[in-house]
Amino acid sequence: MKRINALMLTLLLSIFLVSEKSMACTNFLVTKGASKDGSTMITYSADSHVLYGELYYWPAMKYKPGTMVDVYEWDAGKFLGSIEQSPVTFSVVGNINQYQVAIGETTYGGRGELHNPDGIIDYGSLIYIALQRSKNAREAIYNMVTLTEKYGYCSSGESFSISDPNEVWIMELIGKGPGKKGLSFVARMIPDGYISGHANQARITTFPVANGTTSITSAEIDKVFNPAVETVYAADVVDVARGFGWYDGADAEFSFSDVYAPVDFSAARFCEARVWSGFNKVNSTMGDYLNYAMGYDLHNRMPLWIKPDKKLGLDDVMGLMRDYYQNTPMDMTKDVGAGPYLSTVRWRPMSWKVDGQTYLHERAIATQQTGFSFVTQSRSWLPDPVGGIIWFGVDDTYYTVYTPMYCGITSVPQSFAVGNGDIMTYSADAAFWVFNEVTNFVYSRASVMTPDLQAKQNELEQKYMKETAEIDAKAAELFRSTAKGSAKKGSDLITSYSVNAGDNTVKEWRELYKHLFTKYMDGNIKTRRALPEGYKYITPEVKQPGYPQEWLMRIVLDAGEKLKVPAGAGH
Repeated sequence: MKRINALMLTLLLSIFLVSEKSMACTNFLVTKGASKDGSTMITYSADSHVLYGELYYWPAMKYKPGTMVDVYEWDAGKFLGSIEQSPVTFSVVGNINQYQVAIGETTYGGRGELHNPDGIIDYGSLIYIALQRSKNAREAIYNMVTLTEKYGYCSSGESFSISDPNEVWIMELIGKGPGKKGLSFVARMIPDGYISGHANQARITTFPVANGTTSITSAEIDKVFNPAVETVYAADVVDVARGFGWYDGADAEFSFSDVYAPVDFSAARFCEARVWSGFNKVNSTMGDYLNYAMGYDLHNRMPLWIKPDKKLGLDDVMGLMRDYYQNTPMDMTKDVGAGPYLSTVRWRPMSWKVDGQTYLHERAIATQQTGFSFVTQSRSWLPDPVGGIIWFGVDDTYYTVYTPMYCGITSVPQSFAVGNGDIMTYSADAAFWVFNEVTNFVYSRASVMTPDLQAKQNELEQKYMKETAEIDAKAAELFRSTAKGSAKKGSDLITSYSVNAGDNTVKEWRELYKHLFTKYMDGNIKTRRALPEGYKYITPEVKQPGYPQEWLMRIVLDAGEKLKVPAGAGH
């Protein structure tokens, strides 16, 4: 009985965690040929109402043979078991390691029957263990497959973005069922010059079956290091589906997504729509898939990857993460839910009923419950420690500041460090809380205050982009030098710069809060006036713009005669 209760508790907990992360998180994947400077890039927004935004860091380490490492579930902190530690681990800053390997994810859930509660590796641990052990994207795929084959996978369906300085891969996986180790998965390399994306809906449909050259199965996982291989999949990925009675067709016609995570209205509107909106910003043909994104035509699925109309710069990719469906039929500032000040957010729940009919709020890329987000750059022409940058931000992606952290740093800013506050513990110098103070105040009158915020946001990000170009050159020279102590000087340079940049962002944002609160308190817009000669002080200029005319009309329609001032009455 105790065993049954424990199993039920585990299942219920996993369902709760999936629901907490469901319809959350967004990734875009950018190949070298699709970027202006030849870098590979991936993005990630880690969205959960209970996730604290902080910058993880693991130093490079060496371990004695037989050393074990405890694995704790990333979402819940639950102890899952112990696995054998690697003799050598690599340093990791956030979601990028010292070799410029970066990994992001989104949860799609998928078939509940494939959940294995006895697995030791959850999806979060899979990311950070693989980063500590992998020198390139292919090795990360190899490690993710072999780790789960040895220790079992205990999470639900996940999509992963995996990049290194030369390649970008999308990998979609799910378990095989209770008590069964390994993964049902497909991993595909994004063709150079293209971009991809995923947002809580499995996106890989059919894929090339094993031919020994460009496509292999997990039974041949050692061949993943062959540059010709562009697709890897579980040897039994089709057989598992057949065993559950979900598929009876030919291997070549098997669609991973359609079998393991079929698209329905919610998956399209709440998940695929986010990918569509990002694609729509950079590709002029995406209007063909609008009805799919809105959930009206589920048969016209958009492609797994698309070619942007022009190559993307770092600021373009950051812009993909600042999307609330602007300039589309789903624009969140265009319905009454936006309020008088054109809010880009909606409070949860996302769906509700009126007179028995269900309605929804849109679920955009930019959302209030983001713990942290990032854009990684991996650059093949620079030494690894300086070639990789994780542009890291906390809170809502539309309102955050992406701050550069080089992948070769040896410490992180205290303001972003793990342990400086948590989701229920306020810390006045923690980036997460400083940004949330600003953002939650701006939400109250978004259209009025956002321009002030965006001016500071743009100022800081442009400043960092200019500075990193200078640091790149100086640090690269040090890392390439054979002079004694040069590598140490390079490491010190990028660490000092990253730490100072992080602390500067938080300092500037704290000052921004003071400015916004002083200027916009109580519905006013106050401007300091010059002190005339002979005056000790002078009150500021005060404007009270009131509500927009359109909103006043809505008030009139709703209130009727109650608020009407009678003709001739004094007012």
